Amino acid sequence: MAEYNVASLSKLIEQFERLPGIGHKSATRLAYYILSMPESEAKKFSEAIFDAHKKIHHCSICCNLTDTDVCSICSDESRDKSIICVVEDSRDVMALEKTREFNASYHVLHGVISPMNGITPDMIKIKELLARLGNDTVKEVIMATNATVEGEATAMYLSKLIKPLGVKVTRLAYGIPVGGDLEYADEVTLSRALQGRSEI
Repeated sequence: MAEYNVASLSKLIEQFERLPGIGHKSATRLAYYILSMPESEAKKFSEAIFDAHKKIHHCSICCNLTDTDVCSICSDESRDKSIICVVEDSRDVMALEKTREFNASYHVLHGVISPMNGITPDMIKIKELLARLGNDTVKEVIMATNATVEGEATAMYLSKLIKPLGVKVTRLAYGIPVGGDLEYADEVTLSRALQGRSEI
């Protein structure tokens, strides 16, 4: 008895499975949802993907994602250009922007140094960051890489490159999350919380 198979559907499921965090069941559900859409909606969906892929690129200054040469953050004259917050990914910019507490500029590395995964310093946006420090405009660089082994190593590597330029290098404080219990926090989190303590 021949196995039931629809080649186009299988191909669609395979494409969804390639997305991070999407397993076979979720991919199948998404594929069937796409098939249930009216043709006009399916066309809009595919055009949005193609349009985003075609138009979105890296900002010529901070390397964040944008559909213009310079992103809206870099072109905002009200922002403090003397401080740069260095992040791993464009999603980190979005997270920090949601706080509405930071009104300076960013630099997106698009990864971290990870010799185990074959990612070397020349493979992320380090030279672009150093190029921004050539004049006397930038006074402080905030390292906001994730609190992982790779994130810490990248922050330390960048710090060693930046400090000789006379620019202050700080690290984003990490600690106990709101609503968290001390007894469940790991040693690194507790250590960071103690180091990042502030007066109340």
